[in-house]
Amino acid sequence: MDMQDGALAALLEQVRACRLCVEEPEGKPLPHEPRPVVVGSSTARILIAGQAPGTRVHASGLPFDDRSGDRLRDWLQVDRPTFYDPSRFAIVPMGFCFPGLDAKGGDLPPRRECAPAWRGQLMALMSQIELVLVIGQYAQAWHLGGERSRTLTETVGDWRRLLALPRSPRVLPLPHPSWRNTAWLRKNPWFERDLLPVLREEIHRLISPV
Repeated sequence: MDMQDGALAALLEQVRACRLCVEEPEGKPLPHEPRPVVVGSSTARILIAGQAPGTRVHASGLPFDDRSGDRLRDWLQVDRPTFYDPSRFAIVPMGFCFPGLDAKGGDLPPRRECAPAWRGQLMALMSQIELVLVIGQYAQAWHLGGERSRTLTETVGDWRRLLALPRSPRVLPLPHPSWRNTAWLRKNPWFERDLLPVLREEIHRLISPV
């Protein structure tokens, strides 16, 4: 293990032991015991930047271990063993712990403590990443900043320009693969027709042996 691998392993250990949202919360503390879910990698060329774990992921500790994950893997055209191979995919959500539910039974936004405390450090130690898939508005706000558009639909619709920006790593915006977004997919057929073929080509190129 070289110095960078050791530093990343040590940082991931700190992240998985993090209790900021309980002990030093911004606003109301997390309403349950923290269980940070993150997959770091010093070799993966693709990083998946999602929002935060849901109830099932909180229970299993495995990212995207739900129907949203099934849809995401279909978008990428990869099977579960490939998806969970840390040499191929790093998975770093904006919030590491399940944030709890709102009054309507939906997931709350990602905790505000996670990204400022950890994200910059993690990205610095994963400099080999070539492509970041930014899923949802919170990840798009962090990774695209002023380059994102007013709405998520407009941001994802601008994917060709965003992917072509001269930056490293490159960034590709995606909607959340939640089954609640089925209506969005029907209203925006260009996503499956135009974006997915390019996404799949990129994924297969980047997970192939160098």
